[in-house]
Amino acid sequence: MISDLAKNAIWTIKHLFSIYVNSYGQKRMIHDSSKQFIAIAGNIGAGKSTLTRLLSDSFGWQPFFEADAENPYLAEFYADMKRWSFHSQVFYLGKRLEHHRQLVDHPTSVVQDRTVYEDAEIFARNLYNQGSMSERDYDAYRRLYHAISSFLPAPNLVIYLRANVPSLLRHIQRRGREYERNIAPEYLEQLNDLYEDWIARWTASPVLCIEMDELDFQHNITDMERITELTRQALQPAFW
Repeated sequence: MISDLAKNAIWTIKHLFSIYVNSYGQKRMIHDSSKQFIAIAGNIGAGKSTLTRLLSDSFGWQPFFEADAENPYLAEFYADMKRWSFHSQVFYLGKRLEHHRQLVDHPTSVVQDRTVYEDAEIFARNLYNQGSMSERDYDAYRRLYHAISSFLPAPNLVIYLRANVPSLLRHIQRRGREYERNIAPEYLEQLNDLYEDWIARWTASPVLCIEMDELDFQHNITDMERITELTRQALQPAFW
């Protein structure tokens, strides 16, 4: 059975979706060549938030970081993942949709830290693969996700940060977030495999793949200048 909270979350998503469709009519890209939508994708610890901030500084783009919304299902989810995974993922999907709408409505170019697509293609799929989401719940979630994502304007460019597990663990340890201390290498490897599968299938917009294992753009200005130039080239001739 779906709880009242989950029903409310689904209703909210459908309501936001109807507003979105009524406002935009059809799926569209951002056609104004003076406005760009750049999305940063990558595993936990890949460097998405840092690159979002640095690119926003370099190009004058408006940064949109991961929504820091409290998930009302989080405590129950960690106590019983199989029971609460659907509720938790539906909540996140709704917040991502709100966030995506804000990105498209913003009057200037934007750069986004993690996309709505990663929630479904990586994290929900991994919950299903490891048996923490039932087939029925996963099917319902995917149907909802596909119905919504088919109307979302795609980014003009996806920057994918590819990193191996040792690099990810180094970055996670360096930033010192308490709730990330016990992330298992095996879990990161599972996510990496799903990221590679997703990015290989992504065709809605160009992808700039950055190999992170030998880069340190946070502390090495040469590395950051290289990424800035690659980004500039990937957006030509639409932006410059």
